[in-house]
Amino acid sequence: MQQFSRSLPMMLYAALDAVMPRFRAIFKEFGLTEQQWRVLRVLWERRTISFGELAGLTHISPPSLVGVVDRLRLMGLLDKQRCQNDRRVVNVQITAAGQALEQQVMPRVDQAYRDLQASVDPATWSVLLQGLQELAAVPAAGETA
Repeated sequence: MQQFSRSLPMMLYAALDAVMPRFRAIFKEFGLTEQQWRVLRVLWERRTISFGELAGLTHISPPSLVGVVDRLRLMGLLDKQRCQNDRRVVNVQITAAGQALEQQVMPRVDQAYRDLQASVDPATWSVLLQGLQELAAVPAAGETA
């Protein structure tokens, strides 16, 4: 049996505990939750995305995402509208205020990444990202590849 502290789930939790506080502090400074951050981060890259794709990319369940999107909409950071070609599809898009927020937040986030990356050997950093990417691609229990 794997030693508890060396088990993959516990090591992932420990890594999150080491990494996330620096990002949470940035999110808090700008009045954002982690889930709101994930939504904005995707929209800063994509500008417009369907609700379903957004749920998949952010790993936020659709029922929870409804509330996150609604709160960000009330903050004026994004908007949503039905697709003209398929009324079942709702598209979410970043607003001008949401784009302006990117210019404030991303330099701080980029610095946090640089600080983290500087604390680890470059080869280790590369292997870590590659390993996490491969692990994330493994089908969940009950799924088929």
